[in-house]
Amino acid sequence: MAIVVPARNEATRIVGAVTRLRRDFPDAAPVVGDGDSQDATAELAATHCDVLSSPPGRARQMNTGARSTSSDVLWFVHADVAVDRHALGQLRAVLADDAVVGGGCTLRFDARSPGLDYLAWSSTQRARHLHQVFGDQALFVRRTDFEALGGFPDLPIMEDLELSRRLARRGRLVVLDATVTASARRFEAHGTWSMIAYMQYLKVLHFAGADPDGIARRYRDGPPWRRGDVGKSGAHPGSRQRPLPPRRRTGGLPA
Repeated sequence: MAIVVPARNEATRIVGAVTRLRRDFPDAAPVVGDGDSQDATAELAATHCDVLSSPPGRARQMNTGARSTSSDVLWFVHADVAVDRHALGQLRAVLADDAVVGGGCTLRFDARSPGLDYLAWSSTQRARHLHQVFGDQALFVRRTDFEALGGFPDLPIMEDLELSRRLARRGRLVVLDATVTASARRFEAHGTWSMIAYMQYLKVLHFAGADPDGIARRYRDGPPWRRGDVGKSGAHPGSRQRPLPPRRRTGGLPA
């Protein structure tokens, strides 16, 4: 088992992310794929694990990290998510079924609001029923299937969506009961409901064959109708998000 962590300019998070992974999954060493960070991300990560340099872009960073390992299972964990420590046992249990090619975890966020709660629920349902696993759900995959598909497609955005769709044609994708707690920072910055609607619009553009670089640029800029509403703190004044309650222990496997 290899854990690949794509990171770019995550100096404030990378040490916590890597040390947490090493603590909770001691037999699954993390590897950081650094995308030409302009801060101390690579140097900080290198004190705790192997770091591979890559051109910017999550697909390229994750492919670079995956190529540096020889493990039969690849687990892609973003630097701004925390994985439930029960996930690894569940992951290994579902991969005992040869029909399973990969999957992801149940999503939650590090803040609470009606919008974020809805997004976490709907994202998990989308992954479970439409086989669309996004990167913040800690996608895992057998190396044989990953390599057969050529790894992540070289896209500036939606690379996780495309890989999971292709994997679903090769076998079963399973959503674990174990959670990943993702950062709500982007939704706080642009307004949760606005970002939910905007991401659906970007997905439509992707499925319609629009220019991937243009989609990525739109994503970086955020919803055009809310760009003037972002306050100095980076949080939208109407978000009214509250701290996340303590995480519940998770047990059994998904149906």
